[in-house]
Amino acid sequence: MKNNKYIYLVFVLLFGASIQAQTKKWTLEECVKYALDNNISIKQSELDTQSAAIDKKGAIGNYLPSVNANASHSWNVGLNQNITTGLLENQTTQYSSVGASVGVDIYKGLRNQNTLRKANLSIVASKYQLKKMQEDISLNVANAFLQVLFNKENLKVQQEQLAISEKQHIRSDELVKAGTIPRGDLLDIKATVATGKQNVIIAENTLLISKLSLAQLLQLKEFEDFDVIDDTNINDGNSILSQSPVTIYEKAKEERTDLKIAKTNLEIAEKSVSIAKGAYQPTLSAFYNFNTRASYSDIVTGAIPDADNPTKQIGFVQGTNQNVLQNNFTPVLGSAAPILDQFKDNKGQSFGFQLSVPIFNGFSARNNVERSKVSLEKSKIELEQKNLDLQRNVYTAFTDAKGALNAHEAAVVALESRQGAYDYAKEKFAVGLMNAFEFNQSQTLLTNAQSEVIRTKYDYIFKVKILEFYFGIPIAKI
Repeated sequence: MKNNKYIYLVFVLLFGASIQAQTKKWTLEECVKYALDNNISIKQSELDTQSAAIDKKGAIGNYLPSVNANASHSWNVGLNQNITTGLLENQTTQYSSVGASVGVDIYKGLRNQNTLRKANLSIVASKYQLKKMQEDISLNVANAFLQVLFNKENLKVQQEQLAISEKQHIRSDELVKAGTIPRGDLLDIKATVATGKQNVIIAENTLLISKLSLAQLLQLKEFEDFDVIDDTNINDGNSILSQSPVTIYEKAKEERTDLKIAKTNLEIAEKSVSIAKGAYQPTLSAFYNFNTRASYSDIVTGAIPDADNPTKQIGFVQGTNQNVLQNNFTPVLGSAAPILDQFKDNKGQSFGFQLSVPIFNGFSARNNVERSKVSLEKSKIELEQKNLDLQRNVYTAFTDAKGALNAHEAAVVALESRQGAYDYAKEKFAVGLMNAFEFNQSQTLLTNAQSEVIRTKYDYIFKVKILEFYFGIPIAKI
């Protein structure tokens, strides 16, 4: 019995956890954070940042010396000079060489320095691009999130109106039986109920599509039970609206990422001009080379000394080394010593400086400079345009937020009036002083007023989010 209690307790805990997981509702902060961690576009921007870091490593490598080693081995088959007798013979001569070289730039028109500075700026620009991508994704998530909230509340309005219509249908049926209203009014009420059911279905589908859009934006693989919770507060925007557009614009010039990107791109363009101008200047480099070589023939002519007794000769052999190897292994091993001696005796070194002065290169350097200057002018224009766009967007966002607040306040007042008018129409309809058509019109106007309050509410919240975005306040606190 005791074990059964434990099993029951575990089952209750697991079942409760399962229900809680299924009914979890996402907040705006959770949605934004999940999108920033999983969005594909953000991951691509992160890879761009890594590529910029690799480019910086390449720029640092330009300061380091270049070290290379080389080796070669060749065979000359046919009529060749015997390296022992100096006679021309049909033979196979082998030639081996090894070497190493070191080179380092001493002066290159400051191109290495400017390339490194440009690489550092590119890393900064890529980080700004990543931040801008995160901001854009956050803004898109907030828009989709608020759209889901609007559709949820709109569905509630449609369901409530349908419930009212169904109750009114029952009441109208009683009034028709009592002879208070004509049967035609009951038919109008039935039509209203059918329209209400259709509106509920449309609202459900709209809500489902908005949830699907948000889930896809978050890169959620399972979104059947996906839902959100309203954690927004319409009063949050009052503080930002207390600021003047000039103050918000000045703050935006310091905070806006796209403006920082434009400024960084301008600095990158300036470094590109400096790099291109570096081709006009002479370059100075230092070098060091080492090499050695050895050559030998497969033909062996003459007496072969005994490896153990150099004064003793084994015999007179003419043939290839392979034949010697087959006849007597020891002398062939001993023949490696002259080869090693050649490598020792033929060692060579060279070192010095190399100065290169550009005189004429087919206008390539000049064209690169002119091309870089054009890019620089484009960057200046882009920065100026970004400033103009930012100023216009800030003033537009401020005006839109103010207008959205006024529209919401007006919608609330209109809803109060429509609610009073509907209550009065309901009383008149109940005593037969208003027909069903007029009553349905009053109910429709009430429904529209309720939807307008919801629409203006979330429109205002989103526009405040945009205004805060320009002021440097994040879309969601994560």
